[in-house]
Amino acid sequence: MKKLKRSARLVEMTQYLLSRPHTVIPLTTFAERYGAAKSSISEDLAIIKEVFEEGGSGELQTLAGAAGGVKWIPKVSRELALTFAERLSTQLEQPDRILPGGYLYMSDLLGQPALMNEAGKIFATAFGNMGIDVVMTVETKGIPLAYATGAQLNLPVVLVRRDHQATEGSAVSINYVSGSHKSLHTMSLSRRAMREHSRVLIVDDFMKAGGTVQGMIDLLAEFNATVAGVGVLVESGSIDSEERLLTDYVSLAKLTAVDAKSRHISVKPGNYFDL
Repeated sequence: MKKLKRSARLVEMTQYLLSRPHTVIPLTTFAERYGAAKSSISEDLAIIKEVFEEGGSGELQTLAGAAGGVKWIPKVSRELALTFAERLSTQLEQPDRILPGGYLYMSDLLGQPALMNEAGKIFATAFGNMGIDVVMTVETKGIPLAYATGAQLNLPVVLVRRDHQATEGSAVSINYVSGSHKSLHTMSLSRRAMREHSRVLIVDDFMKAGGTVQGMIDLLAEFNATVAGVGVLVESGSIDSEERLLTDYVSLAKLTAVDAKSRHISVKPGNYFDL
């Protein structure tokens, strides 16, 4: 790369860091990339660190030693996270989202990359220090959120299938009971998808009683894996505590009421803001 002016170098270094979250980058990488002394690179990084932290977008960690360098850790301040949750709640309260049977239409929101990236960054803030190896979700609606979270944590995403496919190779399948409808379903995971003893973050778009998430937890037991955390975009508040199969999870929004007759929907920020 040709030698850049300092202002251009700062911009390019920032972009380089943002595209490689949770990755240790040696100072020599920047020094060689820009043809600059390590002392100059250190000064540049100090400026970037200050801007990141003042803006509440994350922190730039410095690691000492021969194998050291810097690592960008995406984070969202509580204030910005709450602003996101309130905006999401307002969007979910639109009356035309009510579907027959009292279901809530969410696919348009799950299809917005910017929205999912914000949610993924909040989950990365909540679970970023838990030594996670992979992010897991079940097909299909949770996929955008899982990939957004995986991108912020720089981790692979594992997809649990509703039906086993030949292209997945040998797989582990289990039956699980829907927590809300008490009906029996099947899910499967390819044996090649994940190493045994992995630490897993489960992410899903919506949770009612928690039957699907509990199914994924049971499936992970077949891989001797550990559930490091569970994050859901929206949880249902209409389930009694004794009916809920899961208690340890983080939600960003909580659906508290859906009245199909009056077309009224009530949503508030989730339990992430109770922590």
